[in-house]
Amino acid sequence: MNYAFFSYVYDTLMDVTLYGKWLEYTNRHLEKSGQRVLELACGTGELAIRLQQSGYRVTGLDLSDEMLSLAMNRQLDAGVRFPLIQGDMRQLEEVGSFDAVTCFSDSLCYMRDENEVLKVFKSVYRILEEDGWFLFDVHSIHKIDNLFPGYMYNAELEDVVFLWTSYAGEEPHTIEHDLSFFIEEEDGRYRRYDETHRERTYPIPMYTNLLKQAGFQHVNVTGEFGLSDIEDTTERWFFACKK
Repeated sequence: MNYAFFSYVYDTLMDVTLYGKWLEYTNRHLEKSGQRVLELACGTGELAIRLQQSGYRVTGLDLSDEMLSLAMNRQLDAGVRFPLIQGDMRQLEEVGSFDAVTCFSDSLCYMRDENEVLKVFKSVYRILEEDGWFLFDVHSIHKIDNLFPGYMYNAELEDVVFLWTSYAGEEPHTIEHDLSFFIEEEDGRYRRYDETHRERTYPIPMYTNLLKQAGFQHVNVTGEFGLSDIEDTTERWFFACKK
């Protein structure tokens, strides 16, 4: 997934209140006394920093060099330090072992098919200590099928004009986000850059079956940030899986 330009507007577009909710969800499942936490798809590092400040020993992993560069700068601004790894969540063999792994902000929805999702689950299971937790969220089918198609968002930042349009993909429960960036250059003219982000989700029984194939036997699925049961209109599903 190419975040070459999206990474620089990500924080501007992100609802920052979500980071506190992800932190609270994590705190309800983990102890903070020095537990080793791997945050997959750590992005610009905001949640990883909050986890570190809360007492966890954090490692951040992301596929995007651009995101990791921003995460490093954010670390310096916050006055905290922890390892940042450029890597693929489907291949975690070299990152060590952890007491918990998190993967929030629907990052798993960027996997192309269920086989890739299974690779992530197996990879996470292998690096988790016994009794370790794997915490993640995904878009619900309701959100992918009913809320995203036709979504449009435009933003004018200091030197970037940003256009976002979403439409249904060809495969079941998929969505495609077309992102266009008009970036001001030194001569005052704007150059256009385009990215397409594809996301996919699956029925809850598919996720739980894949988790069991990977080895997880204790899986709890809830609605918004673990605070509600699953309903037809739930937009985000949260999974708490114990090894």
